[in-house]
Order: sequence, then structure tokens, then C-alpha cells
Amino acid sequence: MALDRIRQLASQLTGTTQGLSALRARNPEDVVITMAIRSPLTKAKRGALKDTGVDGLLLELFKQTIANSKVDPALVGDICVGTVLTPDACYHARGASLAAGFPESVPVQVMNRFCSSGLMAATTIANQIRVGQIEVGLAIGVESMSQNPDNGGPAQCEAVTANPASKDCLMPMGWTSENVAKEFSVSREIMDEFSAMSYQRAEVAQKEGRFKKEIVPFTVDVTDPKTGEKRRVTVDQDDGIRYGTTQESLSKIRAAFPQWQPSCTTGGNASQITDGAAAVMMMTRRKAEQLGLPIMGKFVTTTVTGVVPRVMGIGPAYAIPMLLEKAGISQDDVDMYEINEAFASQYVYCIKALGLSPEKVNVNGGAIAFGHPLGCTGVRQIVTGLHEMERRGAKVLVTSMCIGTGMGAAGLFVRD
Repeated sequence: MALDRIRQLASQLTGTTQGLSALRARNPEDVVITMAIRSPLTKAKRGALKDTGVDGLLLELFKQTIANSKVDPALVGDICVGTVLTPDACYHARGASLAAGFPESVPVQVMNRFCSSGLMAATTIANQIRVGQIEVGLAIGVESMSQNPDNGGPAQCEAVTANPASKDCLMPMGWTSENVAKEFSVSREIMDEFSAMSYQRAEVAQKEGRFKKEIVPFTVDVTDPKTGEKRRVTVDQDDGIRYGTTQESLSKIRAAFPQWQPSCTTGGNASQITDGAAAVMMMTRRKAEQLGLPIMGKFVTTTVTGVVPRVMGIGPAYAIPMLLEKAGISQDDVDMYEINEAFASQYVYCIKALGLSPEKVNVNGGAIAFGHPLGCTGVRQIVTGLHEMERRGAKVLVTSMCIGTGMGAAGLFVRD
């Protein structure tokens, strides 16, 4: 009996448990998610969260976590915050957690792997739980692109930039989008077609109230640009979804990067620049059952891979097959995919390269429709996916995203 238990733990720690039936089996040491929430996603520089910095976003999210998790904050063994552009992120994260009501005994760490930072935060917490370092943990994704715009890569020494791939790491993401469109023959027409679908799905989802269970209201101060006066507002829905969007209307938008061919990327078929935050509470199944908490899903594993920097958007096309092989399942075993829509060029390429049915991917729209707060997205996808799985009665979710400088990541989650 003891030997069987050792083998079971070794299998969990190495991620070698394979096959759909094995993944759906319930074990006391499973890493499960008991709460999945997010802020509304609002337009950077224009939306209701534009005057709320990262510390303010985290403060609201931590408060909502305490209110919604039904977990004593003192039980949280660690908090991991994924963020990309935030300067002094550790100060913001630690200060906001204390101000929200987490006791001084609860530590905080910060994770940055560009657009996968939120997923990496969840992976870090899951791994800590899995090896017994903590029993309960909180994974956060956050980004204020209003306060911290993406100004591109830093200057690097000549010895580094003399390497062509290293130099490509510093190039703007729009350039990589055009490279994908050109090298893999992704037309402007199909980019606009898939982007229109993202908007239309998000419109339907918002009108039907599908996001209501995942969005928690944020009460923040907004400054009137004309008078400079501040007013307190409560924000409770995404503001980037453009109702009535069609392929025809998107086709009229001019190219965003005419300096790079084939100049197919536009403000209508690329992810919106957005502010937002999201959180998932994670713990062992044993602990969740002990606390009487609902289990939304089980974290299985994550894969990360590197790809050619100049076409960084193709990352999911490599990370997802690695994930499925590691788990011992096929594409047909997956009920839903959440793949980040950084640019329509890379999103279309990844779906086609993998042979995925569009009916399984981003069923409620994606970043083109409601935005891509860089550090937030990895957790936001988990939140949206888990809630939609519950609504549909689905069982298996894969989340994935491309990563600046040429990488891809994917995560696997199973619902009881």
C-alpha cells in the first residue's frame, strides 16, 4: 500500500499520469481551483480603470478574493502575481495584499514571462502545492497598460544584438504579426473573418450574461479629463466589445504597420490594449473538501517551449501538442481551448496548423474582442474557461498563448 502511494505521488510530481480516465480520477493530492474571478477588462487610457494603477487593481482584486473565496486569508501559504510591464511590482503586490487584509505572515512573489505570466503564476502555485511546500495558494494576473505602456525592448549591448535571433527579440510585436502573415500565407481577409467572429461571440456572451459569474465589480476613482475632478464608480463589465462588428466593417480599417509587409494587421484584428486583473485560489483536493469548498477544476500540467523570435506568435502551435502528449490525450479529448488572440495572424495560423475546430476555440470571444492585459491574460483564460466549462458541462480545457521574444505556453485543466 505504501509503495502504491509512493508511485502515485511520483507520478503526480513528474506529470506522467496519462490518459483521459487517469486525468479525470480524483485524488486527495490533486491541485484544484476553488475560486476563479476577474475584473472587468477596460480600454487602456480611455476605460474606467485607466486611473487605477497596478496597486489599485491588486487592492480591489485582493479584497474581492477575500470576499469570494470563503478562505481565511491566513491559510494562504503564498501569493504569486504575474505581471509584465509593472515597475516595482513586488512593492505593489506586497503592499496591496496587506492593505486588503492578508496578514503579514502571507508572502508574495512576482512572476514575469511576458504574456504567459498569469499562467506561470498559477503553475508556480500549483507546483508549490504539489511538492508539499504549501497547502493553499493564490495565483494572480494583473496589468495596467494605461499606467505602464509597452514601449518595446530595452537597448542591449552589441555582443548580444550581433546575434540575429537576439536582435529579433527586441523588435515590435506588430512586426512579428506581419512576419507570420507573410511566411504562412495568412491573408487579411481571413484575419478579419476570424476577428469578426471573436467580436460576435463576445457580444453574444456579454448580452447573455455569460461573464457575470466570473467578473467581480471594481470600485475605483475616475478622473474627468476636462475638469480634473475625481468621482467614484463601480465597473462591472468589459468595455471593449464592439457590437455589430462584421468582416466587412473590419476590412475598412487601415493597416497599423504599413512599414512592414504584407501590412495585414490592423486595430480591428489585433488584441486591444487593456487594463485588468484576475485570480484563482488553488489548494489540494483534501483541503478543499475539508473546508467544504466547491471544486471548479483540477490543474494538470503546463508546457513551455521556445520558437523563432521573428514569428513568436506561432508558440501555441508547438506548446499545445507538447501538452497533449505529456498528458497522454488527443485533441479530440479536449472540449474547449482558450488561445490568446494577440494578433489574428498568429491566432489563425495556430488553429489551422493544429487542425482545431473553431467551434471549440474561444467560444466567448477573445483578446481581439475584449483585450489583452499582458500579465492578466494567463489567469483570465483559466477563469473564463472554467466558468464556461461549468455552463456547458464540459470536462477538459486547454489554455495557451504566444510569448514575446519567441515562446509558447499551454496549460491543461480538468473539471470534475
